[in-house]
Amino acid sequence: MRAVLVGVDFGKGDFLASLEELALLATSAGAAPAASVTGKRSSPDSALFVGSGKAEEIRDTVADLELDLVIFNHALSPAQQRNLERFLKVRVIDRTSLILDIFAQRAQSHEGKVQVELAQLQHLATRLVRGWTHLERQKGGIGLRGPGETQLETDRRLIGDRVKMLRSKLDKLQRQRITQRRARERNHTFSISLVGYTNAGKSTLFNNMTKAGVYAANQLFATLDTTSRRVHLGEAGSVVVSDTVGFIRELPTQLVAAFRATLEETVHADLLLHVVDAASPVRDEQIQQVNAVLQDIGADHIPHVLVWNKIDLAGLAPAVERDEYDKIRRVFVSAQTGEGIVLLRSAIAEYAQANGARNHTARHDQQLEIETATENHDESVQPH
Repeated sequence: MRAVLVGVDFGKGDFLASLEELALLATSAGAAPAASVTGKRSSPDSALFVGSGKAEEIRDTVADLELDLVIFNHALSPAQQRNLERFLKVRVIDRTSLILDIFAQRAQSHEGKVQVELAQLQHLATRLVRGWTHLERQKGGIGLRGPGETQLETDRRLIGDRVKMLRSKLDKLQRQRITQRRARERNHTFSISLVGYTNAGKSTLFNNMTKAGVYAANQLFATLDTTSRRVHLGEAGSVVVSDTVGFIRELPTQLVAAFRATLEETVHADLLLHVVDAASPVRDEQIQQVNAVLQDIGADHIPHVLVWNKIDLAGLAPAVERDEYDKIRRVFVSAQTGEGIVLLRSAIAEYAQANGARNHTARHDQQLEIETATENHDESVQPH
């Protein structure tokens, strides 16, 4: 499917880097970017987002190149999307829909698939304009519609029922995850989560450290499902390392909410390894984006070490950098070549030995206090 990419520069952030990222997203979703249309505005047009003149330019590009799809590098309102499709006579999707589509293609675990479907339904429910009769068939059809109920109302109710069922499933899966995590805590297992911008090399690093054979590829959102493996670190004993979904600028709010259960591994970790693509020209902005999402999910209080990955591409040497208090601040590695991995393992072992027992004692005391104080402790996020 050949597409034209549309980006509007509102004077915020690195516009060109954002557009390059959109091309990667489109390719990851299976589209073939054939052209791009860009422009500058102070604010979006309420009807067409880009204004009538730029919309005509997009329409001409679609017609001249016989394109099938228009992809906007922004979130469109339901009205803007409908207006654009009527004007351009071709399918239009926004950045949110594109990311949701990639997630739908990549989810492998039962939990991942449930989370993706929930996020898609929440997004699409705001764009209902009929065309949801396939949901009616799942319910039996005959006798379903009440007296005087319109098709649109029926569709909304069916989606509401499906969303309720998916949330119930997610709650059950989340309780199972909490049980598994408590078992690890009882065994005093030090837990580590890999976090970072999408395509920073987390899964390659995870495979290098754990020999897990997790799918890793040079594409956005290669990993969607959290995978955990035990790693032995000599005198420091065993730790549990978890690979998590990558973050991205303007991550759809539906996904932040729907993936809360998966990201809970991050919230409850003893240490975060923030993996950074050292070769990326916008690495500082990517670090800020990851920190913003960590704050959104309540994980910004957890100690973290920056892991500058891809040093082979950035022309850097393996090293460990410490702050003025002799605490490890950054570790420079290449997950692809293995350079610096020994240094990283030593850094983790040092941190686990120095902080593991203290963290688990503190967390255990907090857990007892919370369980005594409230019936709903399962949803609490305890600080370290």
